[in-house]
Amino acid sequence: MASSSLKEMIGDAKPLHSRKLKITTYPVSDHRVVVEGWLNDERLVEIYRHWDGGMRAVGPVHGMCVRFLVGGYPITILDAEAEMPTVPNEHCTEIKDSVKKVIGTKITSGYSEHIRHLLKGAKGCTHLTHLMVVMGPAALHGFWTLFAQSPRDVPKSMDEVEGLEYLIDSCHLWAEDGVHMQIIREAVEKASQENEN
Repeated sequence: MASSSLKEMIGDAKPLHSRKLKITTYPVSDHRVVVEGWLNDERLVEIYRHWDGGMRAVGPVHGMCVRFLVGGYPITILDAEAEMPTVPNEHCTEIKDSVKKVIGTKITSGYSEHIRHLLKGAKGCTHLTHLMVVMGPAALHGFWTLFAQSPRDVPKSMDEVEGLEYLIDSCHLWAEDGVHMQIIREAVEKASQENEN
């Protein structure tokens, strides 16, 4: 019997749950950006509560937002706030100010582990923590997009290539000995040689 792909296994099945993450960056004064992240969970079928047998209806479960002000170099979280308009329990909102613990965090290699450490267990909210972890790379994209709107000189040394300490070995594309890094090294070397002539 041939095995099915996971896509084939889904077939016409009706979904049970949906999670949507949306992260948007906005330019603000002094070469900084505000990063706004939303996490929305929706239950798509009725379920039974396991502790008392009561029913939980179809509908929104989580609607949470975190905002970071980021700037400087290395890119750093300068301020943070959260709002939790939709939560499964009224006591969930008691932990929303835990996001303030990330102020001062640099968005560099090790960012995700640092966020998880600051907010692990009862010190935070699993959902806010997840959202803040995925906001890190998005913050970098927004910050770099802000600066990439203006032309800049091609770097003449690898030390002038901004953000490499975060990017190198962060994924297959950015492998230290990979094709992408070789292209960057060649462009930097060419610019350096043209500068000498």
